[in-house]
Amino acid sequence: MDGKHMQIGEVAARTELSMRTIRHYEETGLVVPSARSRGGFRLYTENDVARLMVIRRMKPLGFTLDQMRDLLDATDRLDADATLGADEREALLERVRTYQQEAAEQVEKLRVQLSRAEDFEGTLRARLERNAPAARA
Repeated sequence: MDGKHMQIGEVAARTELSMRTIRHYEETGLVVPSARSRGGFRLYTENDVARLMVIRRMKPLGFTLDQMRDLLDATDRLDADATLGADEREALLERVRTYQQEAAEQVEKLRVQLSRAEDFEGTLRARLERNAPAARA
């Protein structure tokens, strides 16, 4: 990280989250701005953006705020503490594995839904093509 700080508007643009959503995630403790400007504006780093991207990716898969918090806690601890004992590290890894497996299951469900939606759209398109008036010469 280069130490560059971004204001919330830039973070919102980069993450495709609204400023309101980012503030909500701050209120719920999922993300905390790395700093504040002299004027009190929230300032974020690349690490904060990465954290918000994890949250953004979890949301459409149906994960709750508590689940997001739990996963972020586990990954934060794995990333930050090189002195973790083997048992504690394995417990944290197991938590992450559980979320990965749940994410994989949700992705598969979404694939099935997308396939059905594509079939439906194709059926409607075919109906329109069959019933469209003949092109006039």
